[in-house]
Amino acid sequence: MQFETIETERLLLKKMGPAEFDHLFANHSEEQICQILGLLNHEEFLKEKSRVEGGYQTYDRTIASFILVSKSTGKAIGRSGFHNWYKDHKRAELGYVIYEDQNKNKGYMSEAVTALIQYGFENMNLNRIEAFVGPFNEASLKIIRGHGFTQEGHLKQHYVRDGVAEDSLVFGLLKEDYQLV
Repeated sequence: MQFETIETERLLLKKMGPAEFDHLFANHSEEQICQILGLLNHEEFLKEKSRVEGGYQTYDRTIASFILVSKSTGKAIGRSGFHNWYKDHKRAELGYVIYEDQNKNKGYMSEAVTALIQYGFENMNLNRIEAFVGPFNEASLKIIRGHGFTQEGHLKQHYVRDGVAEDSLVFGLLKEDYQLV
């Protein structure tokens, strides 16, 4: 399977859109899919399969997800990219995750986010990138603030995790502000 790829110093960011996810799940085994996406177990596979079957694309929004592959090991260590991408409105929400603790706090996500912000503004024609971050997620707040995002609000009980409604801080980065950095 061929992927559009962004290369950074230590990572290959392999792009997966709705068509790539559909192709992957239609043509590969669970073991192959887990290896490509870096999924750690059967439960993660089932969760991803459910997302694909539910549809990553609707009439007005889509995704551009990137698998983070370590150049040194060749293994997927995380995922980052844009979801809730509204092409007509030129905006998308940035999201990211590093899968295993051994790969956290090494600057991988900051490296990936730098490349993805540039990709979003230059290749996806975005005018605005948004991020919603939990108020106590210090690692994520450091990444967002370190990339020039501006806090624009605080949404109370914005999302539910493990049955508990939690708040989100709202951040935005405009193309015009990014170009000034």
